Order: sequence, then structure tokens, then C-alpha cells
Amino acid sequence: MHSKALAPEYQGALNKMSVNSSLTDVLAEGVRHLREAELSGSPQEVARCGLAVAEAHRRLGNVAEADRAWKASYRSARSAGDLGAMAWALWSGGTLARQRGELRLAFRLLGLAADMGKRGGDIVARGYSLAGLAETGRIQGDYETVATLHEQLLAEARARGEARHTVWALEGIAQIHRNTGSLDTALAMFEEAAELAGNADDRRGRAWALRGMADIISLRDGDPERALALLAEAELTCREMNLSSALAYNHKMRANVFFRARRYEEAREMYEEALAEFRAMTEPRGEALARLGLVKSLARLGRDRGETAADLHELRRTLDRIGLLNARDMVDKAYAELGVTPLDGDAGGES
Repeated sequence: MHSKALAPEYQGALNKMSVNSSLTDVLAEGVRHLREAELSGSPQEVARCGLAVAEAHRRLGNVAEADRAWKASYRSARSAGDLGAMAWALWSGGTLARQRGELRLAFRLLGLAADMGKRGGDIVARGYSLAGLAETGRIQGDYETVATLHEQLLAEARARGEARHTVWALEGIAQIHRNTGSLDTALAMFEEAAELAGNADDRRGRAWALRGMADIISLRDGDPERALALLAEAELTCREMNLSSALAYNHKMRANVFFRARRYEEAREMYEEALAEFRAMTEPRGEALARLGLVKSLARLGRDRGETAADLHELRRTLDRIGLLNARDMVDKAYAELGVTPLDGDAGGES
């Protein structure tokens, strides 16, 4: 039996805030309570309120503000000797690093967070940090390494009845299945995640699950209208909760659906919209993936092959620099799909 979804990253004076609270509301309350905590002279409360401020900024795409906030939260937690609060701040910093495409830094900070959570006896902070490590590895494309960790975290979340973490783990495992070709299994897991998130009132989790469902329904079933309807439902949640990153990825998936349906002009417009959104929040992974889709759309609309080859070459370098292990395959597939000859250095899997 699963409980309603909770937001353990909203702590101290903000622990009553819902997982579905608008991020602008979270930020406003976080800043207000942070000022009060600073006046009261409680470093523990400063750390806890600062964590909510950091997370709201991160999810709104305010990268510089989020970076300052998690570091300030960590300093306050360290001055108070609060290992649990230190773990949460490191988790926020590691998650921000992953969002910025700094995967090595993300692994380091999330590893420190998991260790700090264990030492401080904060099992939730440790669980979130391990989940962050698993997600970073999955995004990187290292499925073999992180699949077992995903399964372990899913079993632990089910055992504790933690709906939000169960939804996250289901979606992560579903994405691994999707990327390795097991589309039926992936769809079933996304559907389970969407149902569980709905029952637990986890609107963010449901929005991501609907995106996953739309991806597979478009890819496997060739049903763009149903996929677009699911994405439209998810987009409402993204806008109501000001989920900037989730909205950008929703728009990129909408562009993917248009592209698969050979609606290339609509795909181009949507990739451009997603690309602008990713750039605004300094999210290089999403930016690179949107650029790849845009290059493919422009090629289908008759763009010069030489320009397409040059863009694909640059994208391969960008994706490699971010550390995405499957980047070479993605670009190689684009070369083959578009009938474009790779530039020197891209052929034959060379660096």
C-alpha cells in the first residue's frame, strides 16, 4: 500500500508544502522563511530553508541562483554539524550538476551525499542520493551498471510504500527498457508509474510518466494523435507547477512525435521552441538533443547535406564532451538515416 506522495526536500518551516506546490510559491515561501531563519540565528533552519530555495531555483532553471543556494545551505549545515542537512545540500548540488551536463561532478557530489546520509542516519537523503547516482548513470547511457541499482531502489521504495520514489524507479527502469528495445515492457512500466502517481497525487511524476508513454506509443504504435494527447495532458501540469525542465522535455518529445509522423515543419518549430527553453535554463544535454532533432528536421526539409554533416560532427563532439556513452550511436544513426556522409574523424567509430 502506497501513501500519498511527499516532498522530503521541503524541510524545516517548509515541511508542510505539497509535492504539487507551484515552484514559484515554493521559492517565495523558501526565501521568506530563510530570511526569518537567518534573523533567528539557527544554522540548521537556514540550511533546511535554503535547500528548498535551491531546489525551486534549480527546477525553475535559475542555474546561478540554485548553485549559490545549495552551497550556502551546505555551509550552514556544516556549521551546525548536521550531517543529514549536509547530505541534502550535496544531493541538490549533484542534481544541479547533472542538469547542467556536468556528469563527473554529479557523480562526485551524489556519492558524497549518499555517504553523508548514511553517516548521519538520514535514510531518505541516502535513498535520494543513490537514486541520483542511478539516474546519472542511466542518462549517461551506462545501463548495465545502473540497472541493478534501479531495481534495488524500486524494491526498497515498494517495501516502504514510498509512492514518489516507486514512481521514479519505475520510470527509470522503463526508460532503460525503452532504450534497449524492450518497448512492451517499457510501456507497461510507464503505465504503472502513471497510475501510481495519479493515485498518490504526484502530478510531477505522472507528467513524466505520460511523456514516456507518449514516446513509446509514437515509436511502437505509430499513433501520433494519442501520443500528442498524452503530452498535452502532461503539459498542463508542467505549466501549472512551473516545471521548466519537464516542459522543455515535453516539447522535445512533441517534436519527436511530429518527426516520426513525417510532419517535419511542425517538428522543426517545436524543436526550436524546446531548444530555446533548454538554453534559457542552461541545460546542455537537453539543448544538444533538441539540436540533433532540429538538424534532422532541417535535413528532411531540404537543407544542404554539407551543412547537415558539419552540424552532426559538432553535435557528436558536444555529446561526447557531456559524457553520454550512447552519443556516438545517436549521431551515427542520424548520418545513416539522412544519407549524409560523415566528416573525417566521424567515420568508423573513430574519435
